[in-house]
Amino acid sequence: MKNKTIVPLIAASAVFITGCATDAHYVQTGGTQNIVNVGQINIQDFILAADKMSSELLASGALDRVKNPPAILAISLIINNTGKQIDTDLLLKKIRIALLNSGKAVTTTTFGLGATAEDPLAKGQQQKNDFVNDQKTTGVTDFTLSGKIIQLNARVGNTTQATYSFQLSLTDNRGLAVWEGEKEITKQGTQGSIGF
Repeated sequence: MKNKTIVPLIAASAVFITGCATDAHYVQTGGTQNIVNVGQINIQDFILAADKMSSELLASGALDRVKNPPAILAISLIINNTGKQIDTDLLLKKIRIALLNSGKAVTTTTFGLGATAEDPLAKGQQQKNDFVNDQKTTGVTDFTLSGKIIQLNARVGNTTQATYSFQLSLTDNRGLAVWEGEKEITKQGTQGSIGF
């Protein structure tokens, strides 16, 4: 009786394991083989937006207008108006890396909205140094970077379209916007497409 029960279990297990097997493989991040979803922002969308806006910001010369280069940049609020939960660092980190690698700007990680700091340990060290040296450098920035990500949808028949607008503003320490950039990415697909 035991053998009659074991054989079907082994056969069922083999079918289950085979059914779960996938053809998983690596693709170039941001490349043409990446999956494109109309209803959400894909990694290639973040890469396109970050590349365009960081290039435009660097070319604008706005970061060159500081007395003591490199410019000190703080990240402000990036509003997500897409209806989807997204991590805005997928956009911002790429921009920050480009600005840092250019040598024209550094980003403070000890100063942020409210009492938040990206790096609390560095903030504590900065406050300790300020106390020992009897000075205040916490919160001293040349610029802040803020923005918004907006999604606009349209549908005609079986075709759905989504436009994602990535908007950024660079504001100086006088409160004046000295650079603004926008990158729009529009995608279309039919109801049978992946991502609906």
